[in-house]
Amino acid sequence: MAQSLPMLFMLVALVAMWFFMSRSQKKQQQERKNLLENMKAGDRVVTIGGLHGVLSEVNTDKNTVVLDCEGIFLEFDRASIRTVVPGTGGSVATEIEPADVVEETKTEDTEK
Repeated sequence: MAQSLPMLFMLVALVAMWFFMSRSQKKQQQERKNLLENMKAGDRVVTIGGLHGVLSEVNTDKNTVVLDCEGIFLEFDRASIRTVVPGTGGSVATEIEPADVVEETKTEDTEK
């Protein structure tokens, strides 16, 4: 009986490790599922391939999303989205107008 006690402790430790590892994995899976289900048009996303864009539309029937990547619309599976940042619905690229150039002229005082 005394020889089986260390083996029992080892078995309990292994079961505890397995329990906590599976619990954290299930938690991560649930978070990812919630992330993909709560996507909406206007959110900024990054795909698993590294493509950055803004969600243009989410099709729940086909389980796809359409990304707007600076005017180019691409269709992806929902599962291909890695990161979602809730957006305000704005566009990725914003027009920047050039600033007016003002030339300074040096005037000399001609009066002496």
